[in-house]
Amino acid sequence: MIRLYGSPRSSAGRCYLVLEELGLPYEVMSLDMMGKREHKSEAYLKLNPNGKVPCLSDGDFVIWESMAITWYLADKYRPALLGATPEMRGLVQQWSYWAITELQPPMVDMLIQLFFTPEDKRDHGAIAKAKDRVPPRLAILDNALRGNSYLVGETLTVADLNVASVVNIAGGLGLTLDGLPHLTAWFEKIKARPSFQVFIAKRQ
Repeated sequence: MIRLYGSPRSSAGRCYLVLEELGLPYEVMSLDMMGKREHKSEAYLKLNPNGKVPCLSDGDFVIWESMAITWYLADKYRPALLGATPEMRGLVQQWSYWAITELQPPMVDMLIQLFFTPEDKRDHGAIAKAKDRVPPRLAILDNALRGNSYLVGETLTVADLNVASVVNIAGGLGLTLDGLPHLTAWFEKIKARPSFQVFIAKRQ
């Protein structure tokens, strides 16, 4: 049995998305991270010594780090999602890691300030700076999708799922995809997938 630790609202979200895309049965292992701080418990640290989520167990095999998890799941259960050639697989990794190193950080900076920092203590300069960093990165995506159905080739790959999980954060921050027609068309197509709809429902 596959067990997944972490809320769909956390970085574990992309793992939920890939699991749903693969149609795999899995068990959600809830962690009380705010009250009991179960992610720092002795039992959980044996699974993920970093004390963070996500973490996934597949039988006796344990793996952490969201991008490693999504790659592992695709590699084991549907390798076609990783790309058909070394070049495609390289690009799948390129876009996946770009999403969490370039696009996600300014969004997380905004998220922390807007939702986890008391209003009277918010750094509005930091919010504005982070907000300014997002549009140029979304424009990179829009340009990459010009004339392409998906990020890597003409079929869905893990890159699309990983990147979409990050793009999805934008809406909750009041950021729009206005003026980005290729990105908008691609994101609408990903959102229409049953796997994405289940993913969104789990985030409610």
